[in-house]
Amino acid sequence: MSSRARLVLLLGLALAGNAPSAAPAATVQTSATIARANDRTRTLLKASMAERHIPALQVAVIVHGRIVMSEAYGVADVEQHVAATRQTLFPINSATKSFTGLAIMQLVEAGKVDLESPVSRYLDGLPAAWRGVRIRHLLAHASGLPNIVDEKGLVGGGSDADAWAKVQTLPMDGKTGAAFAYNQTNYLLLGRVIETVSGVSFVHFLTEHQFTPANMAHARFGDGYDIVPGRADAYIRDHAGRSDAAPDPRALYHWIDDIPVSTRAGAGLYTTADDLARWIIALQDGRLLAMRASIDRLWQPDRLNDGTANIWAMGWPILAGTKRRAVGGIGGGRAAFFVYPDDDLAVIVMTNLVGANPQDLIDTIADQYLRAAPR
Repeated sequence: MSSRARLVLLLGLALAGNAPSAAPAATVQTSATIARANDRTRTLLKASMAERHIPALQVAVIVHGRIVMSEAYGVADVEQHVAATRQTLFPINSATKSFTGLAIMQLVEAGKVDLESPVSRYLDGLPAAWRGVRIRHLLAHASGLPNIVDEKGLVGGGSDADAWAKVQTLPMDGKTGAAFAYNQTNYLLLGRVIETVSGVSFVHFLTEHQFTPANMAHARFGDGYDIVPGRADAYIRDHAGRSDAAPDPRALYHWIDDIPVSTRAGAGLYTTADDLARWIIALQDGRLLAMRASIDRLWQPDRLNDGTANIWAMGWPILAGTKRRAVGGIGGGRAAFFVYPDDDLAVIVMTNLVGANPQDLIDTIADQYLRAAPR
């Protein structure tokens, strides 16, 4: 696995601290002001693209279950001068974990998975030290398991099978439930749990239970080596270790996502901002989970052994540094979506530049659609 590609698998989220304290109640602006909010968002994004030299960007904003803004800007393929459109596919990388968390919660509602049960209830042949790890520990990155990915890529230096054999020989990284530690082994196991209890492949399960009911017409799995029609090329602004020359802030270099099949439950989804918006709406309107309590649990911070709140919920990070309670996903330094459950608002920004970090913009975008409630 290349040094550039390893970043995709190793990239954790900038989640230093627990969820922020609740802000004063907010209310979504009236429909008469949505156009002005869209104009301000458009200006903000285009300025950010110019400042950060982002080739292409998609944005979607959801207010009260309705997509009020959906646009695409820039160039998806710089070499071929292909413009980005709303149908252009972008990878969401680690934000795929939010889909896997939802799949587990769908199986919880179906009575096939229990969050408090050990993973060994669903998977045979695990090392003895792994057998007491609960499903919720995997979802919230509190398992203490050794990571199947290290600074060189997959452990074992070979195939998915080699890595799986190797990781099972490694000692535990920590005590289960004691602390947050971002880890790809967790989601490899969750993908296998989904396949075992559902009787179908991970991709088939997500297609049937999420993509189809949410009308995600463009969603698919893959990496930089797969043929993915209609996707944006991925770029980076530095030499990625290939030169000692100072980075040119305007230069572009190709980036190749190298995501082994075994880890794609944690980082393998390509989609569009419109598809993500439809998925969020379908989740909130009851098409993907039948019970409100299931959504609440999906977005509830898990508890560590000492009773403190983890910085992850059930596959969804609790986003720190936001002015209001927010959950969502951040992936690859180039795609992010924030859901503000208390405000009935969601914002999605996707780019094709590693290091664009659109998550830094989303709270400011959200401000354009919210105002303080009358006191």
